[in-house]
Amino acid sequence: MVRQVEIKVFPDKVHDDTYIHSLIHQQMKSEVPRIQDIVLVKKSIDARGRRPIYILRYDVYIDEKHQKTEEVISRFQDVSHQPTVIIVGAGPAGYFAALECLESGLKPIVLDRGKDVRERRRDLKSIQQDGIVNPDSNYCFGEGGAGTYSDGKLYTRSVKRGKIEKVLQLLVEHGATSEILVDAHPHIGSNKLPVIIAAIRATIERFGGEVHFNQKVTDFVIQDGQIQGVKCDDTSFIGEAVILATGHSARDIYQLLADKNIKIEAKPFALGLRIEHSQTYIDQTQYHQEVREENLPASSYSVVTQVAGKGVFSFCMCPGGLVVPAATTPGEIVVNGMSLSRRDSPFANSGFVTSIELDELEKHGYTGIFAAMNFQADVEQAMFAAGDGSQKAPAQRVDDFVNGITSPTLNETSYIPGLISAPLHKILPTFVYKRLRQGLNDIDKKMRGYKTNKANIIGVESRTSAPIRIPRDAETLCHPEIAGLFPCGEGAGYAGGIISAAMDGQNVVKAIKKWMEIKK
Repeated sequence: MVRQVEIKVFPDKVHDDTYIHSLIHQQMKSEVPRIQDIVLVKKSIDARGRRPIYILRYDVYIDEKHQKTEEVISRFQDVSHQPTVIIVGAGPAGYFAALECLESGLKPIVLDRGKDVRERRRDLKSIQQDGIVNPDSNYCFGEGGAGTYSDGKLYTRSVKRGKIEKVLQLLVEHGATSEILVDAHPHIGSNKLPVIIAAIRATIERFGGEVHFNQKVTDFVIQDGQIQGVKCDDTSFIGEAVILATGHSARDIYQLLADKNIKIEAKPFALGLRIEHSQTYIDQTQYHQEVREENLPASSYSVVTQVAGKGVFSFCMCPGGLVVPAATTPGEIVVNGMSLSRRDSPFANSGFVTSIELDELEKHGYTGIFAAMNFQADVEQAMFAAGDGSQKAPAQRVDDFVNGITSPTLNETSYIPGLISAPLHKILPTFVYKRLRQGLNDIDKKMRGYKTNKANIIGVESRTSAPIRIPRDAETLCHPEIAGLFPCGEGAGYAGGIISAAMDGQNVVKAIKKWMEIKK
């Protein structure tokens, strides 16, 4: 028999197993002698009170031992000679689709335009230090995708996709800490993810799959309304099905689809800036403590308001994090956030964005399937034009931004290429600026000090999600016009983070398996 017990402890007791077990025993009373195992299943923090408190949920095993969960890898099989699935993109959607293939008896061939995680680092260094953007190897493109060099957040609100436990378990089996299985808001960190991703690649290859880097898809092989494979320069890869998991920034893939008259659709997205405060300020406001108590992690936050019927909200908040350059093409400035596993940077950053709807884009002259994508690109290029030709990002102090004042000086920043003072209030489209300005005023009423000249606001946060949707049938997950083409993940418009993309990759492979069985 298994009973679930919830206890609450202050941070100074969260690692005191003796104390915790005594609290559990108090609840269990007469059943204490029969307890065989006590297993932590969920850990969260409630910071609403005067002092933060940990909420711990345990499974208590009575008259039986806890049985270790079967490893997912144990279900994988050699797929060297099995039907082939071409997977375009080695991000979380693509790699977890490949792992699902190993379990489903399909051979994955993963293609990525970029480099493996080790080689990719050199190009990231070039962006940071020299301002050189490699269009095929950057913070968005390369092994692991955009999620590799982000905070490594591992939670999703999209519970309809299925259970996340399988994704988390696979990450643990490839080197992630087992704490991600119990933390309410788990994360890995950009310093840990590359090793895990390389381990996933090794598993794919060990069971007969293939992973190829520096393979940029330039064409689709289509015959009689069914995709046969893809072309990469002079090489073709042929398979039973093609999973398109290219991420939210692969504009050339969207153009290729349009050129081939394969249906795609404009999609709303969100755009704004990245706001950077001191982590101390965030800790003080969230934990209600002058100095963060030992055993408490760097605090995060989430804020949202409505302005003129449109959402203004925080996005991809990175406690103890760094702002990084996320451009994918020379001549643009894009910023994103990341955190290392320890989240020990003195800065906290978050996207501060507003939803961009298609009807309002049309009012500003952006129409057709590329309306949102072209708007996104225009803003990114305007940010670059406001700089000095490098990857220095235009920035303002936050209160100056609200008041429409170009900042004479800027605060210290985690952004390595550096900041350049610029009138973001003029560079942003007016309707975007007005919503962000009002949003900052609204949020400051709830979170005092959020709108302050002690914080920087940096442009532009524009890669929040794909500006294009590649349609697919709700049941088969196949493109409605091209048999065997399976749009997947963030780039197709069906995911919004590491976990949701990974789960979408798994679900697409399950759909392919059914589709192949029907074809027989």
